[in-house]
Amino acid sequence: MTNRLANETSPYLRQHADNPVDWWPWGPEALAEAKRRDVPVLISVGYSACHWCHVMAHESFEDEATGALMNRLFVNVKVDREERPDVDAVYMDAVQAMNGHGGWPMTVFCLPDGRPFFAGTYFPKTSRGGHLGFAELCDRINELWQTRRDELIEQATTVTDAIDQGVELPHPTREPDTSLFVAATSALLGQVDKTDGGFGGAPKFPQTFAIDFLLRHHARTNNPAALEAALLSLDAMAAGGIYDHLGGGFARYATDRRWLIPHFEKMLYDQALLARAYLHAWQLTGEPRFRQTLDETINYVLNELRHPLGGFYSAEDADSEGVEGKFYVWSIDEVRTICGADAEAVIGWYGVTEQGNWEHTNILERVVRGDLKRPDAVERGRVALFEARSKRIRPGLDDKVLTEWNALMLSTIAEAAAATGTSKWLDAAVTNANFLCDNLRVNGRWMRSWQGEARVLAFSADYGALVDAFVRVHEATGDPRWLDEATSTADALIDLFSDTSDIGVFTNGHDGDQLVARPKELMDNATACANSLAAVGLLRLSALTGNETHRNFATAIIDRIAESAARVPLGFGHLLLGAELSVLGIDEILISGDRPELVAEVHSQWRPRSVLTWGTPGTSPLWEGREEIGMDGRAYVCRQMACAAPASSVEELRERLNTGN
Repeated sequence: MTNRLANETSPYLRQHADNPVDWWPWGPEALAEAKRRDVPVLISVGYSACHWCHVMAHESFEDEATGALMNRLFVNVKVDREERPDVDAVYMDAVQAMNGHGGWPMTVFCLPDGRPFFAGTYFPKTSRGGHLGFAELCDRINELWQTRRDELIEQATTVTDAIDQGVELPHPTREPDTSLFVAATSALLGQVDKTDGGFGGAPKFPQTFAIDFLLRHHARTNNPAALEAALLSLDAMAAGGIYDHLGGGFARYATDRRWLIPHFEKMLYDQALLARAYLHAWQLTGEPRFRQTLDETINYVLNELRHPLGGFYSAEDADSEGVEGKFYVWSIDEVRTICGADAEAVIGWYGVTEQGNWEHTNILERVVRGDLKRPDAVERGRVALFEARSKRIRPGLDDKVLTEWNALMLSTIAEAAAATGTSKWLDAAVTNANFLCDNLRVNGRWMRSWQGEARVLAFSADYGALVDAFVRVHEATGDPRWLDEATSTADALIDLFSDTSDIGVFTNGHDGDQLVARPKELMDNATACANSLAAVGLLRLSALTGNETHRNFATAIIDRIAESAARVPLGFGHLLLGAELSVLGIDEILISGDRPELVAEVHSQWRPRSVLTWGTPGTSPLWEGREEIGMDGRAYVCRQMACAAPASSVEELRERLNTGN
């Protein structure tokens, strides 16, 4: 007997369709049922690749007695946080307000109108080690509901008022200038782990926005400490167990300081953001090891996370056969048997030992950082291990296609394809862009999630990520269609999500669900928040289109947040890119005619504060009077509202780009 979740498209929700819990998907029907029954609502939020979500499900939600208890006492609602980031954001604020910290699985008890009065994360089935058992918690909540309901209502009012206020940032004392980049750099260098890279101690997350900021700061100022910190972090991650040395791609984070022991799930957005950082490091330094990591990460996505129609899947699980990491680890005897004569070279290269480095097994790591070019024996052994691993049962696949995460990956692949001249990647980028337009847009309105059909109205982060992605595809292809797609998406972003009483965008649209609070993201996390995405995307687009509405909207966000970004750069890493574009300006580059060598010259170097239009003339005002054809085409470089003389050769263009003359 299945419950209502059997009809959902989210793989995470469908994982719970056979639970004895009478789950409801999120929606007004569940709240109406709670009101009819006069019982609280229990909201459980998680995601497919969450290990502890699976643990709590196995312990409690799959248990007949616990399921019966939940059904008797509550209306139970299951939420996929990746599909409904608005619901997740509201109730995560409640968890953090009550506990000072949050995480998943998220467990929230609410009034029938959705206002939370108790919130936590993982609860074991039975009480142990100071942790209240889930069944006992349910009984206590019911007792309070029956005997002290007024106190729960008062608590719900207090919590809802707190989360409705959102993140309160201090008002800026001055307009942003270059001093904020110096301050942000100093703050980041003060937090960097000078031995193992990254920022702070265990657990360690990639912090790609901070790394990318340090690379940009070095490129602009030649600051050696910024470069050293960024490259140390990239080298340490690529050498550690957080990286899949056989099949490419990165795990979500490491549980230790030196990146050895991953939390094994592999998320699409991490591949997008990490590949971007390695691309920029390769462009900046020319070091082949960064290009190798870039290649292997993108190819992992194309090989393992790609729908036949061109969309990208969301994630691979941490668990296979119910065991965390089982797919990825090895015994020394397995390595010897599989690799044969090459075994000792493989054992030395990847640090394999008799005792193992994690739970009596071996997570592969590159023992010598910064040296990733594999000798022939190691490469033969790697291929043999990869082929042997392919016969294992793979971790679970979350095969829903999310607009925001696809747009992040699309931006990266388009930029990488242009920079490397890899036609396979460019084809994948255009196919993905077409897939999104054909499948994730219904009657002109972007949708959040697709799995055979589009579901859930898209959020501001989806729109913001799409704006940048379409600009990147235009820069890579020269097709004006993508500039038009970016413009229409930007217009809709402002129309649907803008905060007319303040700055920036709300998470959900004016046409979306009305929750107990309207969330508004101002701080970056594992992915950039909606306001950072909007600021960067709108600024880059407006440099090509001259749209003052887009530019002013983005600048208002940056002016409001930039000072906080300088103080807490790890919380505003992507916003710092927007601040650089706003404060330092954007170079506008146009190449007319049919001059592929000039286009290749622009793409060959990393220019984070430039935009490019070329190919077929479109609606951009940059094309006015510059529509030469064929070999008569020239390159135009404009900075700070002043244009250099047109360049007719690669040498002239290089001089314009490097000196601005």
